[in-house]
Order: sequence, then structure tokens, then C-alpha cells
Amino acid sequence: MSSKRRESIAVTVGDVVIGSNSPISIQSMTNVPTNRVDDNIAQICQLHDAGCEIVRLAVSSFDNVKSLSEIKKSLHAIGVNIPIVADVHFSPQLASDCLEVADKVRINAGNFSDKLSNNVVHNETEFLQGRQKLQEKLKNFFNKAKTLLKPVRIGINRGSLAQRIINKFSDPTVAMWESAKECIEAANYVSFDQIVLSFKSSDVQDMIACNRLACQEMQKLGYKFPIHLGVTESGEGQYGRIKSSIGIGTLLEEGIGDTIRISLTEDPINEIEVAKNILQACQKRQFFAEIISCPSCGRTSYDIQSAVKFLTPKLRNIKAKIAVMGCAINGLGEAKNADFAIIGNPNGTLSLYKKNERLGTNMSVEDTCNQLLNFLKK
Repeated sequence: MSSKRRESIAVTVGDVVIGSNSPISIQSMTNVPTNRVDDNIAQICQLHDAGCEIVRLAVSSFDNVKSLSEIKKSLHAIGVNIPIVADVHFSPQLASDCLEVADKVRINAGNFSDKLSNNVVHNETEFLQGRQKLQEKLKNFFNKAKTLLKPVRIGINRGSLAQRIINKFSDPTVAMWESAKECIEAANYVSFDQIVLSFKSSDVQDMIACNRLACQEMQKLGYKFPIHLGVTESGEGQYGRIKSSIGIGTLLEEGIGDTIRISLTEDPINEIEVAKNILQACQKRQFFAEIISCPSCGRTSYDIQSAVKFLTPKLRNIKAKIAVMGCAINGLGEAKNADFAIIGNPNGTLSLYKKNERLGTNMSVEDTCNQLLNFLKK
């Protein structure tokens, strides 16, 4: 059973609410330059159709802000009202300009004002000067966001922490939280609370540990900012999916997380199915039929793999729990929490059940599956 979800405030991004009691939303990011307006529109439409609920675009120049505006207007004109997030690094002015166009702006706390540096020694005075410089720029930025009613995601990535933070806090988990705390203090100064926080690392253990620490520290301080979850740079293929599932799934089971993004080195549309699978497996949302199927053994007298493969694509839009079991010995017991169950008989035929009511027996795989689909349609 999943833990009770951590309490958080509601942060509104376009038509989507992050946090509070809102469904945990699915995000992705386009992977083509923002100045390729038509390509971005096409990719965003594909993501939207696949179930993406918030999409982010990289903004690295002032020309990109104009492109972002064109993309958003074109999407609205064709009825695709997915919230658009601008992702900005290194330029407070660019981030400020994006507030006038995007539905949300994501900034990187490590490079909003601090520049990349190879210096490994900073005294306390220099550290405090760097913090003051960051917070002054953030105050102006947050004040504008407050005026325009635009939310902000403060992104904390282990790989892009400010050097002065790394030098002062040797524990990367602590360093990431301290970086976030500097930003939160600046937001508090101008009474701005429409903030989403993310603590990301390519290391699953670091990602989990920092999110746990951040939530513990926020509880002590009375902060209830929503959390964006993701294992950054998780890679591709099966391994990337496993890393993301472990990191995000572990925290979701602890009640942490209000929106998620799967970071795969693939076509971004592939991220959406993985996100749906994680959310459904953690019982946070249901998008399609939950198929409970056994791995089969020597007692299985029919081709259970073919039955599951036949059913799965036909149940994508049906919110029910379906059990497909190899044999009658343990099948009904294992399927007791399912809405419908297909159970193998010793003679190679199948029986179909609705809870404990048998709807049919001695049927072929095809007939059983078709009868189940007919019941589900009704």
C-alpha cells in the first residue's frame, strides 16, 4: 500500500495544477532547437496525443523567446492547450523575458548567477557574497513572476551545482538542499510561493536521498512546495527505464512527488508510456487495464503468453483489473482482487470469471478473450 501523499500547495501551470490533491502530472521535453518552430509544434502535438500534460523547451537566446511565443500561439490555434515551460540556464534576463511568454519558467539554481569555475577554494566572505548576488537577482525574478502570476521550477541538479556550494558542503545531498534553500529564502523575501522544486541526479541513490532530505527539511521549516521527480540522464533502453522506475517509484511509494519526467536518450514520446506505467504500478493513477498474469509453470496447459499478448493492446483504454492465470490450482486465489479472471483448466481449455461468478468454461483462448472484451464493452 502506498504511503499517504506528502502535503503540498497547489501550483498552477496553464490549465494543469501541480501539487495539493491534483493527479501527479506527466512531463516531457522537446529535443529539437526551439527556433525550429514547426518541428517543435509537431513534436508537442505527438507528446500531447500520447498523454504528456506539460512540455518543456530549451531557451538559450532571446530569439528563442520569440520562437516560444510563436509555438504557443500556433498550438492554441489548433486547440492544443498543453502548458509550455521555458528551460533557461545562465541568464536571469532571459529567464525574466520568458515569464512574459511561457506558462512556467524552469531555472537552474546552480548557474542562475554563479558562473562555472574551476576554483576549489572559497572563504566564507566570498561564499556569502555569492549567495547575496544570487538572491538579489532571484528577488527581482520572483517579483516579476509574482506580478505576472507565473510559476517557477527551481531545478537543483547534482551535476551543475555552483562551485561555492560544492566547496562548502562536501555531502552532495546536503549541498543540493542548501542550494535550494538559498532560492527559497529569496522567494520568501518577496512573498512568492508558486514554486516547484526538483532534486535530480544521474545517481539513483543520490536522487532518492536528496528528495527525502529536502522534504524532511521543508517539513521542519513549514514549506509545502510541490516536488518534480526525475532521474536525470538516466540513459536509454531497458536500463534507463529501470533507473527511472527505481528512483521515481521509490519516492512515489513514500508519498513524495507531484509531477514526473522520465529522462531517456530516445525520442521523447517514449518517455510518456514509461511515466504512465510507473504511476499506474505505484497506484497513483490508472490509464489502462491492469493485467495480472502469472509467469506460467509446468501446470499451465495453454499458451498464456499468447493470451496476454492478444489482450494487452485491446485493453489500453479500459480501466479494469484483469487476471490471466495459468492453472486452476492457485489461479482463483491469486485473482481474487481482479474484476475479471481467465483461468486455465487441466484439459487446455479456459474458464472466465467475474469475481467468483463463472461466466463460461471449456473455451478456447480466442473465445475466452472475445467474451471478456464483450463483457467489458457492456
